[in-house]
Formats: sequence, C-alpha cells, structure tokens
Amino acid sequence: MVGVTAAASALTLTACGVLGVGGSDGSASSAKGDDITVGLLLPDTATARFEKFDHPIIAKEVATLTNGKGKVVYANAEASPATQSRQFQDMVARKVDVILVDALDARAVAPDVQKAKDAGIPVIAYDRLAQGPVDAYVSHDNELVGQVQARAIVKALGPKAASSKVVMMNGDPADPNTALLKKGALGELQGQVDIVRQFDTDKWSPAVARANMKKTIQSVGLGNIAAVYSANDGMAGAVIDALKEAGATQVPPVTGQDANLDAVQRVVSGAQYMTVYKSFLDEATDAAQLAVDKVKGKDIQFDALTRDTVDSSTTRNIPARLVPVVALTRDNIKQTVIADGVYTVKDICTPAYAADCAAIGLK
Repeated sequence: MVGVTAAASALTLTACGVLGVGGSDGSASSAKGDDITVGLLLPDTATARFEKFDHPIIAKEVATLTNGKGKVVYANAEASPATQSRQFQDMVARKVDVILVDALDARAVAPDVQKAKDAGIPVIAYDRLAQGPVDAYVSHDNELVGQVQARAIVKALGPKAASSKVVMMNGDPADPNTALLKKGALGELQGQVDIVRQFDTDKWSPAVARANMKKTIQSVGLGNIAAVYSANDGMAGAVIDALKEAGATQVPPVTGQDANLDAVQRVVSGAQYMTVYKSFLDEATDAAQLAVDKVKGKDIQFDALTRDTVDSSTTRNIPARLVPVVALTRDNIKQTVIADGVYTVKDICTPAYAADCAAIGLK
C-alpha cells in the first residue's frame, strides 16, 4: 500500500503494547490445517464499504491463506442488534473455527462473545471494539481519526477559528468508536473554536443527522454556522443536504470518515471539505490473517501483527492491530483511494463531476 504509506507518514502510530499479552487465555481452538471456517458478522449495509470491500476482501484473503480450502460464512445485521445476536449464536451453533465481528452494539454483543469463548471459538473484534473476552482487535486508531477531522476544521477556519461556531455530529453512543472519535476531536476543537451544538446520532443514521442539522440551522442561523464536524460520510452527506436545502450557496467545511465514493465525489466538487481514508484493504487483510493464524495456532505470526494493546470496559490488554489513517482532500485523491485501487478515476469522475475532476487534474 505504497500510496497510503507515503501519505500517512505524518500520522504514524506508535505501538503501545507488548507481544503476546492478554486477551487470548485459552480461548483458541486446537490448531487446524487449511479446512478453516471463518464466521464474519458485519453491522449494516448502509455503510457502503462493508458489502463492497470488507466482506469480499476477507473472503478472498482467507481463501488465499488456506490454499482455497478455507471459507467465510457471512451475515449482516442490517442495523439490528437483535439480529446480530441471533447471527452470532448461529455461528456458535455451526461450530465455526473463529468469529470476526464488527459489533453494532458493543455492550449487547458481550454475552454472545462469552458464549463463543465457552464453546472454544476465538473472537476477533473487527473495526469496532466489542465488549467481552475478545481475543484480538483489528481497526484503526479512532482517537487519531477524530484528531485528523478536527485539525482539518481548525485549518480551514484559519485566523477566524476562535470566533467560529462549529456543530458536532457525533456517532452512535452504543459504538465504542464514537467515544474515541469524540475524544480525539474535542481535544483539538475545545479552546480553538466555539462549539455551539453537539449531537450523538443513534445508529449513525443520516436521517437523524439531517433532522438535527435542520434544527440547528433554525436555532443558530444558517449564516452563523462556520463548520460542521461530522463523524462519518453518511452523516456528512445528510448535513450537506440540509445546509443546501436551507439555502447555503457555499457549504461551510464539513468533515467525514470512510472515503465512501459519494463522499470522495463531494470532496472533488468542494461540497465536503475532507474525509478520513482508512485502508479497507489493510484492515480486512490483517483481520483475515489474524483469524487464520489464530485457528492454525501460529502464535508468532499472530503476535507480530498485534503489537498494540487496547482496553475495553470488560477486558484489558487486548492484542490489537491498528492501521494508520489518512486525511483525504482534493490534493491527495490520486495518492490514496486511486493508488490503492479502491476507486478508479472513471468511478469518481462521472459526467456530473467531470469539470471538477479536470480542475484538480484528476484524469
């Protein structure tokens, strides 16, 4: 991933853990050969990356690592914690060898993680840190994501930052990533801007974010909103729609996260100020590698990938793989999502965006 490595040089993560510590006390199944079954539980289909990238990348990597003999059993919760719990229990009943779970509700999934552990099935938390006795965690430094987003806002506002009114659209309070994102963002925004409104957004719902933005425009005034911190791209799109509907001819800086295709196009057009690109390829590939290593009993390889550690509210010193992130702007689209093969120029530069692409030399 040469493009992202170069772009992320200023965002290098420092490992904070030690090799082989915690989180895997006897929960791994006996070492197996290549006939591995990986259970993959993803949270929703509204976030484009899960269906388009994460699932197929993990499935392909598991097959590659097992000489075509391993398989992935996949289920998507469609934004329902109850559905995810049933899917999790089904994975345990099917006696899969390892479970990768992107928890829709970190607390609600904890009893299911415990059931898997009791059944001797290791659980790796993917993208979001689940509660319960998970064996490892693969994600990004989410506090850093919040910092990167907030720094972009302060930079965009420049000398006027201190007197500028900023609205914060945070994520789902049931998602542990939300607290980390908020912590990182507030650490950069407090004392630097005037935060006039903050919202937590149930299930990261764009509809909820849009409604909250409309209320804010009415109470604060369209012309008084200097920037909007949006924790992800889905909400960013809703916020931008609300601003335009209210009559904004020039949208103030709005942040995002996930580098969804429509968000990248909004960045190209100038409607969205930035998004955070988190390499789906690296995260999904690392998750597949950890899952296979765990089942095969390859402790040295497993430890080499999990040199960080994180704590949940229920489990300490969880071995973690934290992938670097990049602030994606109009200036580095070629070096990030295009260089990594996430999108092609043709994907981004549809007729509606052809002029904007030409203006930034994207061709």
